[in-house]
Amino acid sequence: MSAPTGSFPCRFCGTDLRHTLVDLGMSPLCESYVAEENYSKMEPFYPLHAFVCHECHLAQLDEFVPAEEIFTEYAYFSSYADSWVEHARRYCHDMKDRFELGSDSQVVEVASNDGYLLQHFVALDIPCYGVEPAENVAQVAIDKGVPTEVAFFGAETAQKLVAQGRQADLILGKNVLAQVPDLNDFVAGLKIMMKPGAVMTIEFPHLLATMEGNQFDQVYHEHYCYFSLIAAERVFAHHGIRLFDIEEVSTHGGSLRIIGRHEEDDTKPVTDRLVAFRNRELAAGLDRMETYASFDEQVRETKRKALEYLIAAARAGKQIAAYGAPGKGNTFLNYCGIKTDLISYTVDRNPYKQGRYLPGSRIPIHHPDRIAETKPDVIVILPWNFRDEIAEQLAYTAEWGAELVVFVPEATVLAPQEARARA
Repeated sequence: MSAPTGSFPCRFCGTDLRHTLVDLGMSPLCESYVAEENYSKMEPFYPLHAFVCHECHLAQLDEFVPAEEIFTEYAYFSSYADSWVEHARRYCHDMKDRFELGSDSQVVEVASNDGYLLQHFVALDIPCYGVEPAENVAQVAIDKGVPTEVAFFGAETAQKLVAQGRQADLILGKNVLAQVPDLNDFVAGLKIMMKPGAVMTIEFPHLLATMEGNQFDQVYHEHYCYFSLIAAERVFAHHGIRLFDIEEVSTHGGSLRIIGRHEEDDTKPVTDRLVAFRNRELAAGLDRMETYASFDEQVRETKRKALEYLIAAARAGKQIAAYGAPGKGNTFLNYCGIKTDLISYTVDRNPYKQGRYLPGSRIPIHHPDRIAETKPDVIVILPWNFRDEIAEQLAYTAEWGAELVVFVPEATVLAPQEARARA
């Protein structure tokens, strides 16, 4: 499908974008939760239309709102997801052992959030430093004893940190690469931050997993880019970083951890695992535009099935609530047009979100205790990537026979006995 008039150039290679990955219509910023006093005020909606570059195969959105307006104060605190904190802890121990990090090493995390990860390096007595643009989130990290710079990361910030003696033996980022509007400046900054012999690891949701798993709700305005390995290799190579290894991780429905080093560093050979993974992507057709063409219709069918289920439940007189207030959940709700006529409320463990409303849908966000108080018949789990963890937390709802439901990658009902078994 051709892009509409006024399409934007690829944020990596500058090619005019013409090929649709998925068009989710108009949607508000998914992390802009609505305060009570703003409930009746107008909320801006922007096109949520992802394209794929036919030259470098980078999937991406246009930028409608400056990143400074989105990330200077942010609603996402990583520490409220227990399984994510455990994922971060394991990562720290693995990197310590693999790359022999110690008290004379320096670890830097970009987009370090509330210190959910670097706290584990602190516990290991490995010097570390975070870079986080959201002041409210960074302060939580600082209060935990994690040194943190409040700044957007790029070449200029990297040069400043290097001048302060903070060049890294390991520089890392988890789920930040997608949130960078100036991709080239960001990757150039990573290169600057790396000592000779340093290692870089970056994690991001895998575009192939997003497509194969029908995870369209990973697409939202705060995520500017969606990466395959073949696209990531091209971007990093352009800036003198050679990817030499890759790991598949289960987070966010299927993510990649790419591991890179300076192009000129021949002490870290490219692994067979990376070569095999690149070949797997090529076999899946990620270098051919026709591979991307079917995703849009697949997403529409998911919307139809979700609405069929919810409308049938509402007609049967069932009370429907939701669990979680993630960005991906807001993409799903706004694309499907779901509001309080179908889902009366949601709950979230994050106090920052409680008492506010979801953007667009205006579904109220309560403390998780609300579920025990109202005993809904159906609970839609919006952060499906934490489905098992949340099912355990909601096992008590089996007492009144509540159905736990996810709609991504497909409509699935967790029977009450299954929820109890997970506890």
